[in-house]
Amino acid sequence: MVLITILQIGLLFFHLLAWCAVVHILLTKRDPRSAFGWTAVLLLVPFLGLFLYVLFGISRTQSRAAAIMRRHADLLPAYAHPPLADIPPSLPVFLTHMEHLGRSLTRQHLSPGNSIEPLFNGNEAYPCMLEAIEQAREHVLLVTYIFNDGRIAGRFCNALIAAARRGVDVRVLVDGVGRFYTLNSPLSRLAGHGVRVATFLPPSLVPPNLMINLRNHRKILVCDDVGFTGGMNIADYHVVKAGEKNAAQDIQFRCTGPVVLQLYRAFLLDWGVATQQYDKMLPVLKPRQQGSCFCRIVLDGPGTGSDPLNDLIAGSISNALSTVTIMTPYFLPTREIMAVLRIAAEKGVQVRIILPAKNNLIYVHWASLRVMPDLLQAGVRIFFQPPPFAHTKLLCIDNYYCQIGSANYDSRSLRLNFELNTEVFDKDFNAKMTAFCESVLEKSRELQLSDLENMSLPAKIRSSIFWLFSPYL
Repeated sequence: MVLITILQIGLLFFHLLAWCAVVHILLTKRDPRSAFGWTAVLLLVPFLGLFLYVLFGISRTQSRAAAIMRRHADLLPAYAHPPLADIPPSLPVFLTHMEHLGRSLTRQHLSPGNSIEPLFNGNEAYPCMLEAIEQAREHVLLVTYIFNDGRIAGRFCNALIAAARRGVDVRVLVDGVGRFYTLNSPLSRLAGHGVRVATFLPPSLVPPNLMINLRNHRKILVCDDVGFTGGMNIADYHVVKAGEKNAAQDIQFRCTGPVVLQLYRAFLLDWGVATQQYDKMLPVLKPRQQGSCFCRIVLDGPGTGSDPLNDLIAGSISNALSTVTIMTPYFLPTREIMAVLRIAAEKGVQVRIILPAKNNLIYVHWASLRVMPDLLQAGVRIFFQPPPFAHTKLLCIDNYYCQIGSANYDSRSLRLNFELNTEVFDKDFNAKMTAFCESVLEKSRELQLSDLENMSLPAKIRSSIFWLFSPYL
């Protein structure tokens, strides 16, 4: 009898907690579908629902993220670069609206005089990055989502340790979840040889931190006045060899010019979150202008009350006049991006989306099939490029604008992760990246609406089920 009473009290207690969580959801959620889903889970299975809400619930995540982003705002001065005296003369009128959009969303002016060089796969990127580390004399600052153990990690460790031994300020920051992608993390070795090492919000029981949705997905390397950014992790699989089944194609970008200061500042913000040590000093070296690219770094993360990167992508696509080309490994776009892609195609803009034919996360591929019919019916063209898996993230609009960086076209990147993208306004750079996309399209297979209509019923159901979980895939 006593046991029954205790169970009844416990059940009532969990129901009360569930209702408290429901009230919190109603007051904080911006998406009614997400709010309805969480409410149903909490009320139908209170114990499991509470556990899942603590682990994955964005309301709790946003409160911590909001504090992080407020700290970012305090340390990142508005309009960190002086306003341009004139809009670049070659900038078409409609692109001035895109420039204004980015300035409004980020409160950062365009940085003139930059050079952005694409480095294809680890074959080109890693030697260039290692050379920059070896030549550094002031600082080497590295942020990566994954730092896998292996041959490439060994070369990076050797270069980083050697830099620390010659007196360079060497710091390495790896995401707390991404660290678990490898069994033997190189971080311990680095920390034992003078490299300052930190992890970004690692999950732990003591002290309690189960907010695994707060992931730092940014990729930054700053070596004095040279910077690197893009979507490439530190891992053997980014070195692409003929016949290699598990390789991952990607592009890293070597940056020189004033934009490197923006990458430096972004690192300091992330380092401060991880260590609670915020450096306000800018480097002694001030990169000089040495290119034609106008650039702007876009920092994004949850908890801001808005989604600047999602809004920037959607707004940029809505401004397109002739072409929009997107390359991404994971394609589960937000409602806003879905809408502007359809509208752009319906008004005659050539919209092309390039996805990997072989995806390393097959369930994401299944879920993405669920959203494709609406796009194809509107005139959007979707292509699957052949293996190896392509991890590249790239947006090219018309003949002047590009966006590069770490963000995928899915809700995890655009709503949950801390991401870093770079706007690039430059005709030559756009031509180079558009030519790359064209070379990929030549060997890719175009998806037809009939391909999706002829899928078996079990396959359609499978895609729909995984699509339901798309905000967290």
